[in-house]
Amino acid sequence: MSEGFASIQVQRGYVPGTPQNAVAPPIYQTTAYEFASLQDAEDIFALRKTGNLYSRSANPTQLVFEERVAALEGGRAAVAVASGQAAVAITLLALAKSGEHIVAAQQLYGGTVDLLEDTFADWGIEVSFVDQDDLDAWRAAIRPTTRALFAESVTNPTAQVLDVRAVADIAHAAGVPLVVDNTVATPYLQRPGEHGADVVVHSATKYIGGHGTSMGGVVVDIGSFDFGAEPARWPQLTGPYARVGDVVLWERFGPQGQAFAALLKSKYVHDLGPSLSPFNSFQLLQGLETLDLRMARHAASALTVAQFLQDQPGVTAVHHPGLPSNRWADAAARYLPRGVPAVFSFDLAVTGDAESDRGRVHRFVDGLRLFKLVANIGDARSLVAHPASMTHSHLDDAQLADAGISPTTVRLSIGLEDPADIIADLAQALAASDPAEGQENE
Repeated sequence: MSEGFASIQVQRGYVPGTPQNAVAPPIYQTTAYEFASLQDAEDIFALRKTGNLYSRSANPTQLVFEERVAALEGGRAAVAVASGQAAVAITLLALAKSGEHIVAAQQLYGGTVDLLEDTFADWGIEVSFVDQDDLDAWRAAIRPTTRALFAESVTNPTAQVLDVRAVADIAHAAGVPLVVDNTVATPYLQRPGEHGADVVVHSATKYIGGHGTSMGGVVVDIGSFDFGAEPARWPQLTGPYARVGDVVLWERFGPQGQAFAALLKSKYVHDLGPSLSPFNSFQLLQGLETLDLRMARHAASALTVAQFLQDQPGVTAVHHPGLPSNRWADAAARYLPRGVPAVFSFDLAVTGDAESDRGRVHRFVDGLRLFKLVANIGDARSLVAHPASMTHSHLDDAQLADAGISPTTVRLSIGLEDPADIIADLAQALAASDPAEGQENE
């Protein structure tokens, strides 16, 4: 029997069967698990059979969450970790080692740029950044040592929509996988694997959890990339797995499309320890059960807010691809048929004087009453941030410009409040921050 999105997000991965028959997946708050026999332990450690090993690698509550997210993304397996940043890090570390190369979009979340430009450089992994809309730039940046292409399906904060199919085709022509961060869209609004992405990552802290209470990340192995086509390029999957004797991950798990997930969990989660706690797994499962309802409301309210903002004299640009005038409107119609995500930005009108413009941004943000000034998105509450001084503050002026961020760009994450109240709050803050209004009131 086929299952719809809502059925999967509520029930996949858990069948009541404990003596208590709890209808909700329990919190398995334990560090370790008793093996049935020494032979059983040997088989699990040697990857000859699946089973609970140690909670650094996984716990039963987490396994339900992984199976559910994998199903929602149309993937073959998933690996949950402690944060979205950890999900990105282990995914790309599993693909590229020292001396190898990654091509990434320049329109990435600031924390991801820090990881790729700074920490990866410390580890000898080089990253080239390209404009995600420039397909020739993607092609030109690829080298013999390139091991992955990486981008966000919908960017944070300017809501640029990636042409997933076109970039996936470029990656596959070069013999490498495309990794897509789908945090902002979630699998409800887009499933990148259906357009050619091979690995999908999420910060589950955001919309999947949905309430700003629990950190988490997840990697979904779509199971579409053929690592066996060029075995010499992927020795971590196609050669003997030194720590587990005679196992070759591609031979053992490749036919099920789960080899990459097996590598992540048995090596990178095991060795680096970015473990997702049982309690956070439980919290993320609770959020996941209402994902479709929340995303539909978020998207509808955000479009209403964007339509309001584009008509305000104190606003020079609204970066929301649901607006017909937006550069990515056609891409949104193609890739986001259920609606455009609720994270977008707009630019306050500038005077040409940097100090005056800075003052206006401060007056606007500090004048908001319903919006919360936090470094997060995807909450039930409406959130605001100033990317240039917060989430993207480590980028230089050129990098900010490449990402579409100006000193007066303000990011919004539209929550589940009444849209009329959200608009009223923005209206009063815009009026209070207008220099002309201030002069009239003196």
